[in-house]
Amino acid sequence: MRLVFGLVLMLGLGLAGFAVYMAKSYIQGYQTQLALERKQRAPNIETVDVYVVTRPVKYGEPLDKTAVRLAAFPKETLPEGAFTSPEDLFPQGEDTPRTVLRGMETNEIVLAVKVTEPGKAVGITSQLERGMRAFAIKVDVTSGVSGFLRPGDTVDIYWTGSVGSSDLRTAENSRGDVTKLIETGVKLIAVDQVTNSDMTETTIARTVTAAVRPQQVAALAQAQSSGRLSLSLVGALDDTVAEAVEVDQTRLLGITAKAVEKQAPVEESCTIRTRRGAEVIVTAIPCTN
Repeated sequence: MRLVFGLVLMLGLGLAGFAVYMAKSYIQGYQTQLALERKQRAPNIETVDVYVVTRPVKYGEPLDKTAVRLAAFPKETLPEGAFTSPEDLFPQGEDTPRTVLRGMETNEIVLAVKVTEPGKAVGITSQLERGMRAFAIKVDVTSGVSGFLRPGDTVDIYWTGSVGSSDLRTAENSRGDVTKLIETGVKLIAVDQVTNSDMTETTIARTVTAAVRPQQVAALAQAQSSGRLSLSLVGALDDTVAEAVEVDQTRLLGITAKAVEKQAPVEESCTIRTRRGAEVIVTAIPCTN
């Protein structure tokens, strides 16, 4: 009897251990599957609907409702100037489209800097911000950076002309031929008659048009009429501000100006000569002038 009881007890313990093992294996498998599912599940990203183009569009094309659609975009990385509603993109109605200023590829976001105001055609006026004026600068292959200028580029403007006396031996300041930096960070909005910033070919321009303030217009007009203007292209990622630059012949050649020695004033004396026969008599008299 005791033998039977012992066998039953051992069998019960074995079944209990097996049940615990199976339960543990099931729980571990469930947790593994749950972790895998969580890993594969897409993160919860807040999105916003923005307008994108449905096909490639080029500079100068009208952007109407057939060329755009709404698409979800992560709200956290939404670029400035994106259009999120029909009222933003077509505030005057869908019959008044905007015009493309920069070429866009399929599914590219439509931004305010890439299109004109509703109903406006592509031109110089669409490139000017509030308070800015367009000013044309004459250039050639040297002053125009060998034809590498494009609409949208930023340049520094240098003036070369003659200032004051050309006597370098007595110069204390800039004299003679001088080159001076007169404007920095000026944005170009057109090269010759081209306003398309997507232009890729090299063009030896005769004029470039810059967006400047009214006071700068007067300064550049005076500089252009009294000397020669040259442009220096600024790098696309360069955010430095150029310091005052002025170079004349003395600085260029390393000539040190000599100080002018002032001579002591010579005391003036007046005389009168009187001849008496062969003798000449010199008599001092007061100077009257």
